[in-house]
Amino acid sequence: MLKAPAAQPKASLTPRRLASWALLRLALLLFIALWAAPTIWMYSTALKPEGQVLKYPPEWLPSTTTLENFQLVFANFPILRWYLNDVITACSATVLVLITGSLAGYAFARIPFRFKEVIFYGIMLALLVPPEVTFIPLFLGFSEIGLANTYAGLFLPLVPSAFALFLFRDFFEQLPKDLEDAARVDGAGRFGVYWRIVLPLSTPVLVAVAILTFMTSWNNFMWPLIIASSDDTKTLPVGMNQFAPSFSTVAAVGYGLGMAGTSIIATPALLVFFLLSRQFMRGVSFTGLKG
Repeated sequence: MLKAPAAQPKASLTPRRLASWALLRLALLLFIALWAAPTIWMYSTALKPEGQVLKYPPEWLPSTTTLENFQLVFANFPILRWYLNDVITACSATVLVLITGSLAGYAFARIPFRFKEVIFYGIMLALLVPPEVTFIPLFLGFSEIGLANTYAGLFLPLVPSAFALFLFRDFFEQLPKDLEDAARVDGAGRFGVYWRIVLPLSTPVLVAVAILTFMTSWNNFMWPLIIASSDDTKTLPVGMNQFAPSFSTVAAVGYGLGMAGTSIIATPALLVFFLLSRQFMRGVSFTGLKG
């Protein structure tokens, strides 16, 4: 009668391993504290009366809370209009980047054509070009075709994303080709394989690209500052300029008001990241299935 193999003894937790484990956890806690401290201070300052903001020693949790700063923001600035502009811009850019990036990534990963590698790495060189270099020609071109101070002018420069192309191509190359071959045997065309087989398997990279594009567009400042000249098209980061005392017409402008506006801007991006953080990390670190 065959005996079951004896269970392997578990590795003992030596003092050296215990010390390494404790140091790693301590380092992680330190990084978390360094990241969270400015965010906590932002929300805390937004809820403080102006007289408590510069109090020494500083108070991390306000002894007296008030919503006056938020009331001043909504009463004196077209914050809801800026919010709507930012939502339209960020969502439009995200959808278009997902469509164009996934289509181009699939073409570079699966469709053979001449000079494919040369073209791909040529596009990747765009990652080395600072976006500020393109602002003047983009502004002149958009002004000539009537896209200055429009929603399209705000989000179109974000659509040709070389980084999104890189992520999609790398992800699609890891997918097993057997699934696509089986779909083609069943009569699916190239687009049918992309739409019915490849995209449903690409949730991690889709979420990662969506989060990166949304946050890039949501926090974009320089390009909207150049192309948007009225409150009808200004986004939240551009509108934040008016919170500075030298630009504001509000007599009570101060640190609390600025932090209230900043917290209004930061909250949606933080929520998007926290709600989809697991999928985001999978999309960034995913190495693919081996066929």
